[in-house]
Amino acid sequence: MISFQELECFENLTAVYAERQYSYSEMLEIADAICGEVGERTLVFCLCSNNKESLFGYVGFIRGGVVPVLLDASIHMDQLRRLINLYKPTYIWASSENQDLLNEMDRTFVFGDYTLFRCPSSFQHDLHESLALLLTTSGSTGSPKFVRLSYENIFKNAESIAKYLDIHAEDKPITTLPMNYSYGLSIINSHFICGATIVVTDASIMKKEFWDLCRNQEVTTFGGVPFVYEMLDRLKFEDFNLPSLQKLTQAGGKLSSTLSSKFANVCNQKGIRFFSMYGQTEATARMAYLPCEKNLEKVGSIGIAIPGGELILHDDNGNKITEPNVKGELIYKGPNVSLGYAESIFDLSKEDENNGILRTGDMAYFDQDGYFYISGRIKRMIKVYGNRISLDEVEGFLFEHGHDCICAGTDDQMYIYTLKDDGVPIKKNIKEKLNLKGMKIIRIEEIPRNQYGKILYSELPKHG
Repeated sequence: MISFQELECFENLTAVYAERQYSYSEMLEIADAICGEVGERTLVFCLCSNNKESLFGYVGFIRGGVVPVLLDASIHMDQLRRLINLYKPTYIWASSENQDLLNEMDRTFVFGDYTLFRCPSSFQHDLHESLALLLTTSGSTGSPKFVRLSYENIFKNAESIAKYLDIHAEDKPITTLPMNYSYGLSIINSHFICGATIVVTDASIMKKEFWDLCRNQEVTTFGGVPFVYEMLDRLKFEDFNLPSLQKLTQAGGKLSSTLSSKFANVCNQKGIRFFSMYGQTEATARMAYLPCEKNLEKVGSIGIAIPGGELILHDDNGNKITEPNVKGELIYKGPNVSLGYAESIFDLSKEDENNGILRTGDMAYFDQDGYFYISGRIKRMIKVYGNRISLDEVEGFLFEHGHDCICAGTDDQMYIYTLKDDGVPIKKNIKEKLNLKGMKIIRIEEIPRNQYGKILYSELPKHG
């Protein structure tokens, strides 16, 4: 298993471009110096942005056996204090301009724009020997619930991703996703273990400087969640001239079949390989991928299990489903399945609670060729007048009929949220085609999303 311990073999190659080039040798020297200042296996909070300081700190902590908790640099101080009280980190690696930390903590080490702040209260952490990293379960960076990842989880998944994406030292991905998000971090891990160069920027894809950097640095790869692809579609990506671009990846939620087909076609015309992928933080990052040559034939599919992993379906009684086109809960097995969750400092010594098996919470089926399709979340199922309804399937149905809607609800009450004044045709379609009752249509100004573009269903109004 390749890990960050072996990165010296790439010493003369460029590891990072962030205003200038940093070789692997230079990166490791800085990374090890940051970790060396910590000096012991303990817990460190990293307030991450897409910059060299966050990246080098992360690499150093993983190499040195320090356990980092990756948090968004924009986390509110009240949320951060709550997490500090729950987990009692020894240090915080954060921007030197963080006034709250400057006022409350001692500065012990500075690199670039970041400072290693020592927390005033010391605590002897009991960390399980396999524990490598803590990641938030969602975009809610103030949540005390973290996924516990091991060194094996991180690097087995990185190896698997590198294999199916055919990653080489010549690859040059650019940062389009936060590194404290499992998808964004998986891009970093899978490319570093191959000696590739990561182009670091916090510029939005909506900015000219992002695309100028892509061209100037001859970027070969980037990844995005569905929201990113919606933006690319609005920007008319098909008209872009990016001769160095070789691979696009998509994960972090289901891309609509319309956009999936469109990007597959555009990428085929441009000679770019387009990969749709499926994963969860609880499985480090990736569990399935759709081979790029199947993009159009299997549109809407999450594909097949990643190398070293296995996908199976269970029915309501826990029996394995062996026939195609039968829906059940998607179960994943593989070495990248996390150790479990942590909700406080006392969970950091826990053993592996998952034993390589993850109940995804997704309903799925596979076709006659063994390709898997997600049909909805188990928790996104409601009963309306005794009928079991998938809110995700209703969303998909409405989208196919030209309505950009999202659905939520509880038993006997379904809410349909629309951005347009199209309540009448929506109601007509629902009644005629789906024969559903007990729905309420609410017009909203915008769809609430987190920083990764995922819909925040809990923030939708319940009346209109």
